[in-house]
Amino acid sequence: MHTKPKNILGKNLIWVISGLLIYTTACKSTQDLPPKEVVSIIEPIPQIESDDSNSDDSLKAMQLLRQKEAAIANYRAAATREFDILDTELDLRFDYEQQAVMGEAILTITPYAKAQSILVLDAKDFEPGSIYFSHDGEETSTNYRYDYKQLMIYLPKPVSLSDTFSIRVRYTAFPERNSGSDNLAITDTKGLYFIDPLDTVPGKPTMIWTQGETEYNSKWFPTIDKPNERFTQTIHLTVKDNLTTVSNGELIAQKPLADGMRQDTWRMDLPHAPYLAALAIGEFDVVKRDLDGLPINYYVEKGYGAGAARVFKHTPEMIRYFEDLLQVKYPWPKYDQIVVRDFVSGAMENTTASIFMEELRLTEREAIDSEWDYIIAHELFHQWFGDLVTTESWANLTLNEAFANYSEYLWNEHKYGDDLAKLKLIVETETYFQEAETKQVDLIRFDYSDPEDMFDAHSYSKGGVILHMLRNYLGDELFFRGLNLYLTTHAFQSVEVHDLRLAFEKVSGEDLNWFFNQWFLDKGHPELKVSIDYSIPENLLITVEQTQDLTLSPLYKLPFEISWYEGEERKSMRFILEKGFQQFALENEFPLTQAYFDEGKNLLTKRKGEFSSDHYVRQFRESQLGIARYEALDSLVIRVEEDKLKPLLAEGLKDPFWSIRELTLNILQSNPAWISEGMEESIYTIADKDEKNSVRAGAIDVLGSLNADKYYPDLSRYVNDSSFLIVSSALMAMNNVSSERLDPDLFERFESETNYRVLVPVAEYYLNEDIQGKGDWFRSKLSVLSGEGLYYFLGYFSEYFVSNPEEGAEEAKVYLLDQMQNNPQVFVRLGAFQGLLGFADDETLVKQLQEIASKETNSQIKNYFQYFLQSFGDEN
Repeated sequence: MHTKPKNILGKNLIWVISGLLIYTTACKSTQDLPPKEVVSIIEPIPQIESDDSNSDDSLKAMQLLRQKEAAIANYRAAATREFDILDTELDLRFDYEQQAVMGEAILTITPYAKAQSILVLDAKDFEPGSIYFSHDGEETSTNYRYDYKQLMIYLPKPVSLSDTFSIRVRYTAFPERNSGSDNLAITDTKGLYFIDPLDTVPGKPTMIWTQGETEYNSKWFPTIDKPNERFTQTIHLTVKDNLTTVSNGELIAQKPLADGMRQDTWRMDLPHAPYLAALAIGEFDVVKRDLDGLPINYYVEKGYGAGAARVFKHTPEMIRYFEDLLQVKYPWPKYDQIVVRDFVSGAMENTTASIFMEELRLTEREAIDSEWDYIIAHELFHQWFGDLVTTESWANLTLNEAFANYSEYLWNEHKYGDDLAKLKLIVETETYFQEAETKQVDLIRFDYSDPEDMFDAHSYSKGGVILHMLRNYLGDELFFRGLNLYLTTHAFQSVEVHDLRLAFEKVSGEDLNWFFNQWFLDKGHPELKVSIDYSIPENLLITVEQTQDLTLSPLYKLPFEISWYEGEERKSMRFILEKGFQQFALENEFPLTQAYFDEGKNLLTKRKGEFSSDHYVRQFRESQLGIARYEALDSLVIRVEEDKLKPLLAEGLKDPFWSIRELTLNILQSNPAWISEGMEESIYTIADKDEKNSVRAGAIDVLGSLNADKYYPDLSRYVNDSSFLIVSSALMAMNNVSSERLDPDLFERFESETNYRVLVPVAEYYLNEDIQGKGDWFRSKLSVLSGEGLYYFLGYFSEYFVSNPEEGAEEAKVYLLDQMQNNPQVFVRLGAFQGLLGFADDETLVKQLQEIASKETNSQIKNYFQYFLQSFGDEN
């Protein structure tokens, strides 16, 4: 069941797999089902006698009433502010054996709007001890009730708006209890994680780290765990003196203690939301950088410091660029980036201390091909959008995530050019459209069942593209002035979507309700039928019709661009669509035979224009925009227009946009018969000299498919390249070389490598050549691989032991079963399951698969398991 990749580029594998799971397992929609709490309070619709002449009208009225009642009951408002936590001080120790946090919290609090006598704190899965109330210098014990989720503290006396008091709580927290998640963006809910706490996993470091979004930091300290709360913070961490700690703010003290222990004190003097509090503890390499006095540090496990220096090398430049763009200085005293094992998300933007998944843990050589700028920019931009200015409720999550998502476009545009930025925008657009096949909801939505539901392609991908459209409409000057006003007006505050609209309205002088209503406060997207009438070449007539279902989506007001070329000069004109059917005269005067609707791919629209293959051929050859040329080539591939496509491929190999060269090589690898002698020479030149390693790797893949024997001397040279991308493609191509010519020693040279890009073609060689006695080698690689590398390798691992059971098939099954059941990463559990299907003739194993599948906590991957297990005839 495991598909072996021909060329392992793998930049976004995790997100591709996650998206695939979402897409392939979303068989049923629950959009119309009321949440459980709503069901429990709504009475059933009464039966109506069939002879009642008004029965239909009565039934409809009753159904409408119930829908309105459900809407009220299911409204997810911002949390009511009864108290304001001014400051949080935590004193924490850790029980690694019990995976528990022993803590004391001192919260400085004041009533928010009126006098209060009962304080409710979020505190999930605690064993609370004594709780003390302190006011005017006097501390007294206070009574409380606890339901394992919240502490209801009875204050000894009512407190008024003028009062500031403290609550001191002694507690033990057990983050492991009642954890688990059904979400692919955040895959667990412990809040605080012990990684290999007893040091029992070979090659794996012991760590502690936190992930508090949405409301999981209350799994390790008591707080009001809502995004519209803010406080300053002090965290004292007692750890072994060989460990490094990282937290929000600045390290203000380190105190040696007895028995080889040490206490670190971190102070955060600027207020931030509870979910942004964080810590990480482990044995780290620390790479220190500085930007005009701003400390910038990269933390990664021992041995990977040189790689971290390369992976994160653009961080200072990113900070300076975003500061210049926003005209708002980086708002915090330092910026740390920490790479940890088994992280439950891609990364998390904790204030001053972003935490990243282990895929960013690379050696210096692996980091040569690092393409993680997008996620680094994403978390950095959150330091302004999300940390400095924070959504007041999870319903408004896109105010955090849309901006972070769009920062990826902004950075690519600045650093790598408009073409790559637009390719990123297209990926986001398609990600949203994929989700929209089964889910269309308001971008700002107050009817979610769980806050985790908000972490979807609407909040991220659609939100980012919408911001790009607003920028395109307003122009750069007004757009970035609007962002500046939004940030400076609401710094250290919580916001809702109208705050953003009002900022843009103030700088532009324009009422923008139309834009925000249709994009942020409604669902769906425009579906357009576009046609261009060329009968009068001097005055083209453009017809645009909106075809989306208007009972589900709005009729859009949509600014758009028509562009054309007069010789080498690109010209354009902007229009605004405001009707369901509308025609526009271009009045171009210069006679035209081809024009383009949204050539720059700036709009979030589904387009149904009937453009011919000849149109795309000319677009490829004429357009000055790399993204338009890419679209043209890709469209011809989808249409399987061989006669139109083949003549373009020689040009594609020389295109200035590297992604088009890469796409052309992918086409040729699938169709080697299309390669002419001149094209082969171009491919060889690319393999030797292209500036982009992924393009070189693609060219090597083609040469290996075309004639690996002919290029064997070159492949032997490429395997010595510094780039693992190049080495991987060269080794994979060598698997096509005649066996009698192939040197076995060459593959054995790479047996000791730990990079999965290299290990996969070595494994491929052993399987292709049916080389036995490699069971120990396959097993030895399991301890050095993790994440996407482990996912790829598991298929080869499984296939080897299916073919050579005497070398340890039973041990392999045990390992794969353990990974399927216990690996924290969804896609690794998926890879283990796929590998186990190779042993499906073992009835006992199939029963074990069914049992593990029945206990899978993530419903999407569970559906995937059960879909394949159905063929074995047993119900799971």
